[in-house]
Amino acid sequence: MNFTESIKSVFSKYATFSGRASRSEFWWWYLFISLVNIVMSFIWNMSTIGMLTSATSLDAMLAGMFNWAYYLWIVVSLALLLPTLGVIWRRLHDTNRSGGFYFLGLIPLVGFIVLLIFWVQDSTPGANRFGDNPKSA
Repeated sequence: MNFTESIKSVFSKYATFSGRASRSEFWWWYLFISLVNIVMSFIWNMSTIGMLTSATSLDAMLAGMFNWAYYLWIVVSLALLLPTLGVIWRRLHDTNRSGGFYFLGLIPLVGFIVLLIFWVQDSTPGANRFGDNPKSA
C-alpha cells in the first residue's frame, strides 16, 4: 500500500474500529498526520508572528489565545481524531491484539514503548479473530 492508497483507505473507514490495518497503512497514515501537524504549526506560527509585529502589549499577550490559525488547527485535529483512533485500533487487531491495548498509552513512557513495539510487528499471517489479512484482501 502506498501513501495515497493508505490515506484513501483510512478516510473510507473514517470511524471503523473493526477489521485490520496493515503496517504500511498505519505508518503512511502516521506520516500524513505528522505532515498535517507540521503545516498547521507553520501556519499558526506565521500568523502569530504577523500579529505580534503589529500589536500593542495587550494585543501581544492575547495574540496566541485569539489566533484564527490556532482554532483552525483544533478543528483539523478533531476532524482527524476518529480516523487516527480507528487505524490505531485496526493495527492492533492486525497483530491479533484487542484494540483496548491502545489504553496502554496512558501509562507514561512505558505504555508508548509497548504500543510502538506492537505497531512495528508484522501482521498475523492469514485470518485471525479480527478478520482476514489486509495484505491478502
